[in-house]
Amino acid sequence: MSLLAENGPQNGPDNAAGTDAGGAASADGLRLAGLTKRYPNGFTAVQGLDLEVPRGSFIALLGPSGCGKTTTLRMVAGLERPTAGTITLAGSDITHAKPHQRPVNTVFQNYALFPHLDIFENVAFGLRRRKVKDVEAQVRDMLDLVELDTQARKRPAQLSGGQQQRVALARALINQPEVLLLDEPLGALDLKLRRSMQLEIKRIQMEVGLTFMHVTHDQEEAMTMADTVAVMNAGVIEQMGAPSELYENPRSTFVANFLGQSNLIEGTVLSRAADVVTVDMHGVQVSVPTARVHTDGDRGWVGIRPEKVLIGGEGEALDAPGNTIPGGVVTDVSFVGVSTLYQVRMPWGQELAVFSQNTGRTRMFRTGERVELSWRPEYAFLLDIHQSAAAGVEQGDDD
Repeated sequence: MSLLAENGPQNGPDNAAGTDAGGAASADGLRLAGLTKRYPNGFTAVQGLDLEVPRGSFIALLGPSGCGKTTTLRMVAGLERPTAGTITLAGSDITHAKPHQRPVNTVFQNYALFPHLDIFENVAFGLRRRKVKDVEAQVRDMLDLVELDTQARKRPAQLSGGQQQRVALARALINQPEVLLLDEPLGALDLKLRRSMQLEIKRIQMEVGLTFMHVTHDQEEAMTMADTVAVMNAGVIEQMGAPSELYENPRSTFVANFLGQSNLIEGTVLSRAADVVTVDMHGVQVSVPTARVHTDGDRGWVGIRPEKVLIGGEGEALDAPGNTIPGGVVTDVSFVGVSTLYQVRMPWGQELAVFSQNTGRTRMFRTGERVELSWRPEYAFLLDIHQSAAAGVEQGDDD
C-alpha cells in the first residue's frame, strides 16, 4: 500500500470524512459557495455555483463546451480568480490564495512532463524542490502504485501515452494534495487506452483515498469513474448525483439528452395519485411513478430511454406490463453488434429510438415493417414541457 493510503495527506486530517444527513460535505471537504466568474466582456462562465465535495470522494464535472466546468476547476486550482463567492478546502478559505499556496495538484491533458528528466526524477521533482527526506522510498512507492516501477529510468518520450499519464498522476499524488484536479486527462488517448485508463485512475483513487475532481465532456468517462457526477450547463449545475440516479431519473431535458439518449413525447396529465401520475400521450394512457415526475404543470414530456422500449410485430404480445402503443412503422435499422437501433415513426408523426439487444431471442425487423412498442411504467419519467426537447442534443466537445 502507498504512503498516501497509510498516512493520509499532510495538509488535512487522516480520517476520511463522510456527509451529514443532508449530504453536505463536512469541514475537511471541498466547498464552493456562490462561486461566480464573470469576464470583462460580460460573459458569465460560472453563475452562483454551490458545491460540496466530501473528502475522499471522486466527483466529475460533466458538460458541453462553455458550460463552466473547466473554469470551475481553474478557480479551485487558483488559476482563475472568482468574481464572487468562496472556496473552502479542509476548513480553510483558499478563495484568494495563490496556486502554490493551495493543497491541490492538477493533471492536464498534455501531461506537462519534463522531457530531460527520467521517470523517477519527474515524480521526485516536487519532493526535491521542497527538500523532503526519504525521496527514494516515496518515489518507489508511488511508481509501484501506478505500476511503473520497472520504467523508472526511462525518459517520457520512451513511454506510451497511457504510461505518461500514469507518470503525471504519480507526480501529482506524491505531493499528497487535499484534492487532485483532473482536467480532461484522457483526451489525448485512443478509445481503447482511454477506457483502460478510466479503470486505472479509479483504482488509484480508491487506493489512495484522496478527493479527485475530474472535468470531462465524455459521459461514459464520467459515469465509469466518478462516485458523483455534476452535470453543468450554462454556468450552473443542472443536476448532481450518482451516475445511475442521473441516468435513470433525469430532472431536466438537458440531462435526459446529454447523458445518453432519450425519447421525449408530449403528454397531458390526467390524474395525480400518491405513487403514480397518469398521462395521456397522443391517445394512449401511460403511467409515470410520482418519484420520477419533475413538473407541476398539466402538460409535460414523457421520457423513456431507447433501451427500455420493447418492440414487437403488429399484434404481438410484449413482455411488459405497460400500455402497448400500436401503429409504429420502422423507418431505419442500424446493426451495432451487441444491439440493433431502430427508428420507429409513430402515428402522431414522431420518430422514437429503440435499442434491442441482439440476444437471438427476437428476430430483427426490416424498414417499412409495422410494429408495436411498450415499456414498463417504472422506467418512464416526466419533465417540464417548457424545457426544450432538444436541450443537450449535439453539444460541443470542449470547454
